[in-house]
Amino acid sequence: MQHDPLGTAQVILLNMSTKRAVSKPRKAGKGRLQVLSCKVMYDGKVFKVTTDEIQEPTGIAARRDIVRHSGSVVVLAVEESGKEPRVLVERQYRYAARDYLWELPAGRIDPGETPLVAGKRELLEETGYHARRWKRALHFYSSPGFLDETMTIFLARQLTAGDAQPEDDESIECELIPLSKVIGMVLSGKIRDGKTIAGVLWLTESLRRGLR
Repeated sequence: MQHDPLGTAQVILLNMSTKRAVSKPRKAGKGRLQVLSCKVMYDGKVFKVTTDEIQEPTGIAARRDIVRHSGSVVVLAVEESGKEPRVLVERQYRYAARDYLWELPAGRIDPGETPLVAGKRELLEETGYHARRWKRALHFYSSPGFLDETMTIFLARQLTAGDAQPEDDESIECELIPLSKVIGMVLSGKIRDGKTIAGVLWLTESLRRGLR
C-alpha cells in the first residue's frame, strides 16, 4: 500500500478541526473560586489595586489586577412641581475625561455609611438640596472587568433647596432640566456619563410603566 503522508495529515487536521467544532464551552458556576494569592500594589485615599492569582469557578487559572473601591451612591433627584419632571444634574470638570461632563450627583460611600446615608450627604454637599422621599432604583457594577465598585442609584423626590457644601477640590454647577431635554442630551451624546445614562433611562421607563 502506498503511504500518503499528505492524506494522513489532512485526516488528522480534519479530526482536530472537528473536535474543536464540537467541543463544549466551559460551564459557569460548577466549581468554587480559589484565591491563591493577593498582593496590594497600590493603596490610596479613594481606592487600592491588588494583583490576585486565582482559579475561577470555571476552572480557569488567571492573574487579575483589580481596582478595589468601597462603592458609590448616585442621586436621581427629581422635581415634580411643573408640567414635566425636571432632573437635577451637575456640570463639572473631570480630569480623567479631559472635559466638562453632565452628571447626576454622586460620590463614594464612606466607611460605616449605608448607601442611603451617603446619598443624602452627597446631595446636600454637592447641590444644597434635601429630599423627603427616597427609593432605591438601581444597583450595578460600573466596570466589573477590572473594578469591584458597585453603584446604587436612589430616586429622590420632594426637593427643598439649600446651600451646597462642596469639598475644596470641587467646582460644581447645578441645574434642574426637563426630563425630555435630558433624554435628548443622552441620545445626542451630550451626556456621556454611564451612571447618569442608566439613571435617566430607568426614570423614563419607570414613568412610562406608571411606576412610582
